[in-house]
Amino acid sequence: MTSEAGIEQVLKAASMRVTQPRVAVLAAVAAHPHADTETIISAVHGDHPHVSHQAVYDSLKLFTKLGVIRQIQPQGHIARYETRVGDNHHHVVCRQCGNLADVDCAVGEAPCLHASDHHGFIIDEAEVIYWGICPQCQVVNA
Repeated sequence: MTSEAGIEQVLKAASMRVTQPRVAVLAAVAAHPHADTETIISAVHGDHPHVSHQAVYDSLKLFTKLGVIRQIQPQGHIARYETRVGDNHHHVVCRQCGNLADVDCAVGEAPCLHASDHHGFIIDEAEVIYWGICPQCQVVNA
């Protein structure tokens, strides 16, 4: 989804109107995985300075609602966004610098979707966040 044509195709598949602000926002999210809103706004303004902050916020909200992007917000951290959706992957977060990385399910195909007691829920997603110290902070701490 890195080309403009690919981004337009994703928007059309989600039954959204293709607009320059939406294309710019989705391109920024794709180019900056796990970016926060301010980083996305800065990336959008780099190529499209006329796109308002509100248009970026509205696009992020709509994309998240429609499942085009995923919002990640580990406890105590600001929201971040990514285009990797639909595969139920998880994340690892550095306790010191806040660096965040993708982590696939530990074993098999989404084993975390089989809860020991589902309480009658139909489970379609699990959010697991691993916490630790990233390699860069380990070097600094040494």
